[in-house]
Amino acid sequence: MKRIQFLFICLFLFALPLKAQESIEFKIEALSKNPDNRKEKERLDQLADLYFEFKLLSDPELNIPTRQTEWRDFSDSGIKRRRDGLELLSKAVKSIDRSGLGREDQLNYDVLKNTIEIENEGEKFPYQLMPITNNLFSSYHQRIVNFSTRTAIQTNKDVDDFLIKLGKIPKLIDQLIGLMDKGIEMGIMPSKASLKGVPDQLQNMRDNDLFLSNLNAYLSKKQTAYSEEITDKAMGILSGSVFPAFEKLQSYMEKSYIPNARESVGWKDIPDGESWYNYRIKVETTTSLPFHQIHEIGLREVKRIRAEMDSLIQSTGFTGSFDEFNTFLRTDPRFFFEEPAQLLDAYRAIAKKIDPELPKMFGKLPRMPYGVFPVPEIREKYATTAYYSPSSASSGRAGIFYANTYDLMSRPKWEMEALTIHEAMPGHHLQISLAQEMEDVPEFRKYVRYTAFSEGWGLYSESLGDEMGFYKDPYSKFGQLTYEMWRAIRLVVDTGIHGMGWSRQEAIDYFKGNSAKTEHDITVEIDRYIAWPAQALAYKVGELKIKELRAAAEQQLGEKFDIRMFHDELLSFGALPLSILEERMREWIISLK
Repeated sequence: MKRIQFLFICLFLFALPLKAQESIEFKIEALSKNPDNRKEKERLDQLADLYFEFKLLSDPELNIPTRQTEWRDFSDSGIKRRRDGLELLSKAVKSIDRSGLGREDQLNYDVLKNTIEIENEGEKFPYQLMPITNNLFSSYHQRIVNFSTRTAIQTNKDVDDFLIKLGKIPKLIDQLIGLMDKGIEMGIMPSKASLKGVPDQLQNMRDNDLFLSNLNAYLSKKQTAYSEEITDKAMGILSGSVFPAFEKLQSYMEKSYIPNARESVGWKDIPDGESWYNYRIKVETTTSLPFHQIHEIGLREVKRIRAEMDSLIQSTGFTGSFDEFNTFLRTDPRFFFEEPAQLLDAYRAIAKKIDPELPKMFGKLPRMPYGVFPVPEIREKYATTAYYSPSSASSGRAGIFYANTYDLMSRPKWEMEALTIHEAMPGHHLQISLAQEMEDVPEFRKYVRYTAFSEGWGLYSESLGDEMGFYKDPYSKFGQLTYEMWRAIRLVVDTGIHGMGWSRQEAIDYFKGNSAKTEHDITVEIDRYIAWPAQALAYKVGELKIKELRAAAEQQLGEKFDIRMFHDELLSFGALPLSILEERMREWIISLK
């Protein structure tokens, strides 16, 4: 089925009542039995479409423009439907004979099978019982705000869909409260460290401009009467139901949820937490590495990078200790801006400097642009130094590199080159945009996320700065090493917290002892690892695999090695599990010998 036909069918299906939508499950089950004796490729194509359709139905916050009026259904029936659907998908993908597929379809099969099976395996863990933490990326109250700030509004139909979804927020919040009540009863609770600041976040979210920025931008181009009518309607929804729902959630967090949260920080302290953490490692790293082996890899990497840092410090002529040099970097006024606008202008200047260097490293570049913007005020206090929000060609949304302008004395100049390279180009914007621009692949391949690949690529991209002419200033080079050290430290402290029983302070102290990052950044990071176990492991694990594959290509191809060809091939598949990526890249190396 052609993708455009599939999207029109999705639009039709989602307009049908629930009973008609249930035919998705029937179609999945029928595909497993193959009553029409269809060829394996036809069955794979249909299953890939059905999986994507199922994702749109069960995970509408994917923000793909085919179903913009719904939230994820966290009712008991909604949770059961997702679980049952994944079980049917798992049976269906196993019923397909991989040997009956061509090479590219085998890749589609491998990615689809891996994706379905890992999601299905995760259904045995009650992740939905902990839907809210202070984490910017994984907490559901943040996703609600993301909906308002990321939804592209380009037509009057988009306006209608936006208002419908806006009006359903109170129902969603009631479901989240119900889940958290059940979590309290079962002893499945986040750490109090993961909930610090949540009431303030909820308080700040009650802001008309925050929710209506995209809507207002669209209405500013329309006739006055229509704009006034829609604005009044939107304001009425916010003041009449949405903001009272946020107030209810804030009160619940303060009076019921946070007081019942656990004092401990490790994931192993919740029911079946050790198995759950091992599963999280499997999801985030796409490997079967046990946590103690990852811990050891981290210790080795910290030792290696520390030696490079010590050598660089010596080359600057600084005569003090490592800690004294870090204090110098954290406190000397020369390394900091006085105004937020200066910080943003400097990031934009770095981005412009990167652009002409990219053709030396890549044969194919993305079509979609990106911009540099400040982290929204509502998030800046608890947000990391910077992050990337993907572009979307289908909804006309450019990528955004968000730079945090909160507390400028924690935003040193020497980290800016590495950070821009990681979050923008040639890091996340390049990789994610190219994935979305892939042609002749099942639609789900454009949106599947493997953290070890995407974040591993981001960290690997930082190392390309030397080859692109950056890090000429020794402090900027130290900044790049600091960021590499940061990701190595993650291997140690994440496994320390969740696998070895480290306290929050032990993790902070280890981080401070081996990094030049500011204390504010360090505490924000540690709290992120507490709230989002294993995610932080993916960066270094992925980077090490990409570097391993590049070294193998350079060694085996010799003079035939071309860095542009290597990068283009690596990125041509979209995001892949590391095991599948390695297999494909080693086949490519052999083909060029």
